[in-house]
Amino acid sequence: MDRLQSLEVFIAVAEAESFAEGARRMGLSAPSATRGVNALEERLGARLFTRTTRRVRLTDVGRTYLEDARAIVAQLQAADEAASGAAANPVGELRITCPNEFGRIYITPILAEFLDTYPDVTADVVMVDRVVNMVEEGFDIALRIGPLPSSGLIAVRVGSVRLMVCGAPAYFERHGRPKTPAELANHRIIATAPASRSTEWRFGADRSQTVRVQPRLALSSIAAAREVAERGWGLTRVLSYQIGPELDDGRLQGVLEDFEPDPLPIHLVHVENRRAPAKIRSFIDFAKPRLRSIPVLG
Repeated sequence: MDRLQSLEVFIAVAEAESFAEGARRMGLSAPSATRGVNALEERLGARLFTRTTRRVRLTDVGRTYLEDARAIVAQLQAADEAASGAAANPVGELRITCPNEFGRIYITPILAEFLDTYPDVTADVVMVDRVVNMVEEGFDIALRIGPLPSSGLIAVRVGSVRLMVCGAPAYFERHGRPKTPAELANHRIIATAPASRSTEWRFGADRSQTVRVQPRLALSSIAAAREVAERGWGLTRVLSYQIGPELDDGRLQGVLEDFEPDPLPIHLVHVENRRAPAKIRSFIDFAKPRLRSIPVLG
C-alpha cells in the first residue's frame, strides 16, 4: 500500500470508526486496511487509534493528523482535477451541511435544479441544527446563519433573516395584536424549545430589552410550532425563513416588527483553497443569485 492510499484508508477508518467499514468504503479487505494503518503508525512512531472490540477511536495525535491528512488528500485531488480539466467542469460528490428547515425549504429545490444542470455531480446533504466542523466532518460547503467567527473559511453572503413573533389572522381576530413586547404576557405563547415555566425573549436592535413570557405549549419541533400557530392557537417566535411560505400566502403574520433584533446574516462558506474545485465554485455561483432573490431572505 503506497503512502497516499494509506492516508485515504486512515481517513476512511477514522470517519467510519471501524476498520471493517472503512475498508468496505475503500474497496479493500479489513486485514488490508488494518495493515495499512499499522504501517502508517509505525512510520510515524505514534498511535493514531485506540482499539476496542466494538469500535476504534482517534487519539489526540490522530485527530490532529486527520485534519492534516484530509488537507493533503484534498490538495492532491485539486491538483489532479486541474490537470485533467475537472477544475473547469463540475464533477464528483458535493457535501453540503445546512440547518434542517432552511435545507428543506430552500437548499433542496436549488440543489435539485443544480444537479439537473450538472449531471456529473452527485450530492450528499446533511441537515443539522448545529455548527459542524467542516474539515473534521468532510464538508465542501456549509450554510451558516448568524455572525461568523474568524476562521480559514471563505464566506459569501446570500441574505439575512429576522427573529420574529408571528400568529395566524384567526388568532389576532380573537385576541388582538400585541403592540409592545410587554403585552405578550396577555397572549398564548408557543415555545420552540423544551421550555421551563418561563422563557426570556429579547427585543430591540441590540437585544437589550428582555421580556419573560410564560409558554402554554413547548415544542421541540419548529414545524410543529408553526402548524399550531397556523391553526390560530397562539403566538410563536421563529426565524423569518422558517415561515417564508406561510408569510407569502398570509397563513401567518408578523407582529412587533419595530422591536425586532437586528437581522442575522446568511452565508455560504467553504474551506479556503486557492483552487476550489469546480463543483464548489459552480454551486455557490448557482445558489447565490437564487437565494438572494427570495424576498424573505432579503
